[in-house]
Amino acid sequence: MHIAIVSGEYPPRWGGIGSVVFHLAGHFTQLGHEVSIITRSHQDKAPSQEGVSVIPVRWAKLPMAFTRSYGKSAIKALKKLNAQKPIDVINAHLPLVSWKRKEFRWLEDNIAPVVSCLHGSWLGEKEGVKRAASAKESATWKNPNDLAILTTAGWYSKYERAGILESSICVANSQSTLKEFKRWYKPDNNFDCEVILWGCDHKVFRPPNTDDESEQLEHERIRKEYNCDDEEALNYSPQTQTPMLLAVGRLVARKGYMTLLRAMPKILQQNPRAKLVIVGRGHMKSSLEKTSKKLGISDSIHIQSSLSFDELAQHFRSADLVVYPSYYEGQGLIPLESLASGTPVATVNQEPLTEMVDDSVGGLFNRGDPDDLADCVNQMLSSSDTATKAQLGRERVLSKYTYEHNAADYISVFNRAIEKSSNE
Repeated sequence: MHIAIVSGEYPPRWGGIGSVVFHLAGHFTQLGHEVSIITRSHQDKAPSQEGVSVIPVRWAKLPMAFTRSYGKSAIKALKKLNAQKPIDVINAHLPLVSWKRKEFRWLEDNIAPVVSCLHGSWLGEKEGVKRAASAKESATWKNPNDLAILTTAGWYSKYERAGILESSICVANSQSTLKEFKRWYKPDNNFDCEVILWGCDHKVFRPPNTDDESEQLEHERIRKEYNCDDEEALNYSPQTQTPMLLAVGRLVARKGYMTLLRAMPKILQQNPRAKLVIVGRGHMKSSLEKTSKKLGISDSIHIQSSLSFDELAQHFRSADLVVYPSYYEGQGLIPLESLASGTPVATVNQEPLTEMVDDSVGGLFNRGDPDDLADCVNQMLSSSDTATKAQLGRERVLSKYTYEHNAADYISVFNRAIEKSSNE
């Protein structure tokens, strides 16, 4: 079939949605399908994949508003694409594309059935920003994106509602996201929605290969760069006295980095040679550095603004523990990438994170509570069960959270949408 994917993120925009769409498209082509990606234009070229064509379109470079301008451009591109090669199904990734109800209906009537993926919601993002602000993670007015979410999420939520009311089928990326959409938008009994949690690339995010000399050298380089390179650490031993903690994600308030920094003094009391490595881009880097200095932990904190995909994967393998203190997620892929890498993860004891991580494969702490976060990290670093949890985590990913699973599940949904459309 010819699948047209409408996604506001696609490489070189390596956000959560962009990564998902990139890998999913590749697996669709491996199953024999043709894929066209309609995404926002970018100054850099998208990576090439056999059987995948990328169609960049214009968009207004304004927070939130880009979703509407991009949505209009995407419809024009869909019309042109369908005239060249008929489209069998449209896969729209919300909330980064904004269409009105009549636009969804036009697409369904004139081009192909629409399957909308629900990656969390604007109203959920707004709640996350408000929670983070109340916890003094960051002043929301410092970040134009956070400010735009706070002031306009209600307005843009009408496009999300249009998506769940007019799509042939919706697919939520967690039970938590499905509950949000039902609570806020109260769809009728015709609402057709499945839950498919995204997987991760288990071939990229994998445990260390200690027989690979070049990989071992890269591991040693990373550990030495952050001054957490005792002999046990270089040999991937959990007995290390220089543990490396890793946190990955955009440097924005709702990711919870300030809570993590506030937990570090207590972590350092029990693990004085521990280092925290934060990987991400965003407006909060200078604030995080200032807070680290104020807390007297600057020597234990490293912030990397950008890493290549391969470097990031090696960081996951080289770390002793990944910490994910987010205030809001539609799903949250970082914990899965950690587990796939054979690295234990500590995260908040809230949905949707608890749909993937429980006490058998990781550690859980109270959201926004630096003391509880510190206790969780210290317990995991000292426990002999942590290595077993990491192994079980890898097995969990392979059993249900891979792109191979996702591709097969989505093809089934697409076929059902096509059949449903033909019967109407």
